[in-house]
Amino acid sequence: MNLRDLKYLVALADHRHFGRAAASCFVSQPTLSTQIRKLEDELGLPLVERSPRKVMLTPAGLEAAARARTIVGEIEQLKEAARRSRDPEAGTVRLGIFPTLGPYLLPHVIPNIRSRFPQLELLLVEEKSDELLNRLRDGRLDAALLALPLDDDQLHAEFLFEEPFLLAVSGQHPLARRLHLDVQELSSQKLLLLEDGHCLRDQALAVCRLFGANEKSEFRATSLETLRQMVAADVGITLLPTLSVKPPVPRSDNIRLLDFEGDDRPSRRIAMAWRRSSAMTGFLEQLAEQFKRLPEALFTLDTGDAAADRPRPIQPRV
Repeated sequence: MNLRDLKYLVALADHRHFGRAAASCFVSQPTLSTQIRKLEDELGLPLVERSPRKVMLTPAGLEAAARARTIVGEIEQLKEAARRSRDPEAGTVRLGIFPTLGPYLLPHVIPNIRSRFPQLELLLVEEKSDELLNRLRDGRLDAALLALPLDDDQLHAEFLFEEPFLLAVSGQHPLARRLHLDVQELSSQKLLLLEDGHCLRDQALAVCRLFGANEKSEFRATSLETLRQMVAADVGITLLPTLSVKPPVPRSDNIRLLDFEGDDRPSRRIAMAWRRSSAMTGFLEQLAEQFKRLPEALFTLDTGDAAADRPRPIQPRV
């Protein structure tokens, strides 16, 4: 038994397909299949149920794959720790980020990270929060940007910033002429939300429960951009994270943005999380500092932009 064979087993557990698992390991399918059989012979029991259409792991195979994943992860961390010892700011970091944050945050922070760590190879993985947590726990990610709270004693969560929500309405909506809204006024509104699985949906539902708003359940969007287009088409209103309306994101012609007034303005708190046992903790703390240094203007609504395309009162002729 060797590390290569354990990697093949982990790949097969991930892909449940010999061809795709072999491709991910950069070997031929017969090579991977042969090594898996040798591993089964060595352990003395079947690890895989083979059928023409799909591959299933036996109970013993699932346990072996889980143990193999831990071993492979520990070896990779050992190698990474050695590389960090030689050059703490070089090497590779696998960073996860969820879809309603990644496209809007990364353009503002990646240039600074490249400038600060020119030798760093940053591998970005965009997935929903639950999948990011799974990958983080089993070692397939080094760190992930996630919304708080995180209830996992095995993870360290480094708070980065708080991002306020804005209310987005169409130009035809009765609130379109407003610049600000008291959050208590949400109690009379129905909001468009994302489909299940998005943490932004959970955050918006929490706001609804807190302030008495309801979901407009006839429509559920598959992405934040779909949600934005539904608002522009006057299908309904929604909450948008502030970063999602900042340049380089283009402005939507028929969307008006309202800021919330008061101390209980709805927002989400973003943190960078990593395993407490990670050998990269020292460097990840440095990386987190780059996200903490984002300018305050990114988290406030520009009044000029918010009001730029609102209907203006007709000036009397003199």
